[in-house]
Amino acid sequence: MTTLSPYDSMSPVTQAAYRAKAAAADLAPLPRVTKDDALLAIADALEVRTSEIVEANARDVAKARAAGTGDALVDRLTLTPERVRAIAADVRHVAALPDPVGEVVRGSTLPNGLDLRQVRVPLGVVGIIYEARPNVTVDAAALCLKSGNAVLLRGSASAYESNTALVRVIRDAVGGSGLPADAVQLVPGESRESVHELMRARGLVDVLIPRGGASLIRTVVTESTVPVIETGTGNCHVYVDADADIDMAVDILVNSKAQRPSVCNAAETLLVHQDIAADFLPRALDALADAGVTVHADERVMAYAKESRATVVPATPDDWDTEYLSYDIAAAVVDSLDKAVAHIRLWSSGHTEAIVTSSQQAARRFTQLVDSTTVAVNASTRFPDGGQFGFGAEIGISTQKLHARGPMGLPELTSTKYIVTGDGHIRR
Repeated sequence: MTTLSPYDSMSPVTQAAYRAKAAAADLAPLPRVTKDDALLAIADALEVRTSEIVEANARDVAKARAAGTGDALVDRLTLTPERVRAIAADVRHVAALPDPVGEVVRGSTLPNGLDLRQVRVPLGVVGIIYEARPNVTVDAAALCLKSGNAVLLRGSASAYESNTALVRVIRDAVGGSGLPADAVQLVPGESRESVHELMRARGLVDVLIPRGGASLIRTVVTESTVPVIETGTGNCHVYVDADADIDMAVDILVNSKAQRPSVCNAAETLLVHQDIAADFLPRALDALADAGVTVHADERVMAYAKESRATVVPATPDDWDTEYLSYDIAAAVVDSLDKAVAHIRLWSSGHTEAIVTSSQQAARRFTQLVDSTTVAVNASTRFPDGGQFGFGAEIGISTQKLHARGPMGLPELTSTKYIVTGDGHIRR
């Protein structure tokens, strides 16, 4: 009679977590050169095997379209040869970044002669639960490997073919580069149960990072027994102040909304100071019309829409709380900067807000009063991003305040430990 080991009786998800934990222990002490070589091998493999990846992705896209998935989500799902090349370039960028592991955060010699150092160390096993964005598969793998972490990837069923192909390419490259292949794994299964198992793998998985819509994030935060770094939705605002340069404001507004509306740092609400509304709104509405944006307007904005080419519909209370992820934007006229701040405090998801103004006083007050991960002055909301901030790819944009906040790069994927070195010291 064959006796099964406890490992054999575990579910596939738990087995994957155990393998990841063992891989994380092997990965943590590896030098930077070994990790960088693996990342460069991944980037090369992505480019060499682009056709394999794009073909797998095409099957996911076809299923999504057949299921009636909206254009914004299909855009997030789609991989083209150009996008695969851009993803490979991001991996090479991560390889070129400094390795945070071993960095001394602070250190000193204590009065008793003890040498005290606080150094960065990997988190261990990082679980990522995300929706139909297969680029996250590669971004997460690259950042976790560089920071010495193993990663368990649980993408959505709608991107299963894409993610399977990408992880296969990554594991093949990693396995030939001296890193444990199990440092990168796709969580087995396409059912919700596999997600719940991952969320309950406390002791095996050190941290979970959800990336996706409000429902996904809320589920992971409320139901997980594994510590969670909360990445938030992006109900982002552009506020055009009384002292704004109108040309600049129009350009920033259109870029914030329409450059790529399906991402979390796209603007979803426009607020306009009443003193500039008559000059700004007619031009802004026409510019939004040219970009194909529908405006969900309050009564004061509607008054300026009569002569505009824009598609304008009356705003409802729900519009102020909506992350459209589409060519839609809510718009309102406000009496003052403080009224704009009050609106943002009420409705913002805490992601990114922008002010357009030539007044240093207004800019200073706005940045002091607005409590979001990123506050932009005379710049588009589209900049908060790991690549744009020089972090390489990002693991997510944290909207919480503990451990990490804003775009999360390599340092945010580490914890710290204290190393105390003495010479026979004992405590008296």
